[in-house]
Amino acid sequence: MMASSGKALLLESVRKYHHEVSADQPFEPGATPLLPAGAVLDEEDRAGLVEAALDLRITAGVRTRKFESAFARLFKLRKAHLTNSGSSANLLALTALTSPRLEERRLRPGDEVITVAAGFPTTVNPIVQNGLVPVFVDIDLATYNTTAERVAAAIGPKTRAIMIAHALGNPFEVAEIAELAEEHGLFLVEDNCDAVGSTYHGRLTGTFGDLATVSFYPAHHMAMGEGGCVLTGNLALARIVESLRDWGRDCWCEPAEDNKCLKRFDHQMGTLPHGYDHKYIFSHVGYNLKPTDLQAALGLTQLPKLDAFCAARRRNWRALRDALDGTPGLLLPEPTAGSDPSWFGFAITVRPDAGFTRGQLTAHLEARRIGTRRLFAGNLTRHPAYQDVRYRTVGPLTNSDIVTEHTFWIGVHPNLTPEMTAYMAQCVREFAAGASGASGGTRKAA
Repeated sequence: MMASSGKALLLESVRKYHHEVSADQPFEPGATPLLPAGAVLDEEDRAGLVEAALDLRITAGVRTRKFESAFARLFKLRKAHLTNSGSSANLLALTALTSPRLEERRLRPGDEVITVAAGFPTTVNPIVQNGLVPVFVDIDLATYNTTAERVAAAIGPKTRAIMIAHALGNPFEVAEIAELAEEHGLFLVEDNCDAVGSTYHGRLTGTFGDLATVSFYPAHHMAMGEGGCVLTGNLALARIVESLRDWGRDCWCEPAEDNKCLKRFDHQMGTLPHGYDHKYIFSHVGYNLKPTDLQAALGLTQLPKLDAFCAARRRNWRALRDALDGTPGLLLPEPTAGSDPSWFGFAITVRPDAGFTRGQLTAHLEARRIGTRRLFAGNLTRHPAYQDVRYRTVGPLTNSDIVTEHTFWIGVHPNLTPEMTAYMAQCVREFAAGASGASGGTRKAA
């Protein structure tokens, strides 16, 4: 009883401390940093982390399982497996498709996986790491996503799967691509790391594929510091993901549990002796990619605020889109038809005839403390990491190259206020109008 009351007093002190150190500072245009991304953390997040630390839950435990159940319910899927990062989630999801338990459907070295050239490396790296061949397709410049038509054109005799990310929270044509996958007997992995809360034709992204992944890095819709998740409605795939995440072991007992199957010492697997301890039988070449309960504690306090976070992202994106409409020299983003994105960022492409370059515009913004980011890697095939990687391309990667040369994005995260987004738009408009007028629109973009 004394310990319980002591914890309550301590947590109340933590909440008080949060208010002391987190007082809002007035926005000063040109002085206050407007970061492209950032987590929204309040007193309950701080208290949740401290409470988990007080309980000394230093590995995955009760909070992890509670979060997994709640997150799976959000998506109306059977299973969610928390991981230590979104990148690990992508690795687990794709690697699960190589499991011998899938028998003739398993992916084998040399099989092809269709993906997008313009994106983040961790959507593609698991393909390469498993000895598979990425097949790159191009994107559209309005949505920064590929299309079902491009994916259909890329399907060949060696194609076994599709793995694509929803770009900056904007859904790709996932229903149509899911239909293509079903028609051709392909697996579909949705990289939903940037798009939690987005919908396509009224259905949450992350629910169309055989597997979906989420990231909880601070830049994303919810924060755990580090963390990720693999979602699926397929219990067989879920079991494979769990095994791969947990060292590759065959046992499904939690680390502190024993003999849930009631036959711990009664298995015959591989060439092991009968009765070998099931806790130490390994059915996959796996990893240790589990999270900690500290991460899960933060996820549990963040989850009730997800709807508000998504609403703020939509509001900030719309404010920028309306304010920048008609700005000379710029190509502005558009939501995919039939979608309601929970935006990750606001993409801007500087037109080749703008009279100014992306570098000049981003330098202008950065000088005014407005943070900018490239559209991740741009065309991945142009990076040194992939020069010796075997891959195939279908069609020219023209728009992926344009993104590499001319595109950047600015933030829409919930920490940004209407005053801040108005200032961001004002700085973009003033520079574009001045630079276009001064140059006469003749300078070629770099």
